Amino acid sequence: MEEEKIKEEKQEQKEQQEVKENTDCIIDPKQQELDELNDRYKRVLAEFENYKKRSGKERETLYNSILSDIVETFLPIVDNLENALKIETQDEEYKKGIELILKQFKDILKSKGVEEILAVGETFDPSLHEAVSSIQDPEKNAQEIVQEYRKGYKIGSRVIRHSMVVVAN
Repeated sequence: MEEEKIKEEKQEQKEQQEVKENTDCIIDPKQQELDELNDRYKRVLAEFENYKKRSGKERETLYNSILSDIVETFLPIVDNLENALKIETQDEEYKKGIELILKQFKDILKSKGVEEILAVGETFDPSLHEAVSSIQDPEKNAQEIVQEYRKGYKIGSRVIRHSMVVVAN
């Protein structure tokens, strides 16, 4: 009897295995389709994330480009106000007014991320400075900027206007 029970159990296990294999064949195409859809979803999601990053960078670049164009049109006004402060005058109220206007311009530029390029005493950098003259001065280091004719400005790493400088050889 025990042998018959063992045979019956083996037969049941065999039948269950056959049923399982048959159901795997039925489920397998659906599982395969699900896996393909899941893979496509992941790819589309990754592509969309890359698109968002790329468009964000393009937007930022465009913003900085437009801002630098606008700022560049106002820089001659800032230059003229700085030159007006250098002129001697008896009217102190006039001078204070010019100082306030210049300060207001510089505050606005600073709030937009515009910085002055350091020049006098710095080493000449062709990406930031434009050399208009050179002098021989044994007391100065080679390529040291000794005078600035016109201030330069930048937004981040983008130069709006190069500094016009005199360089020591």
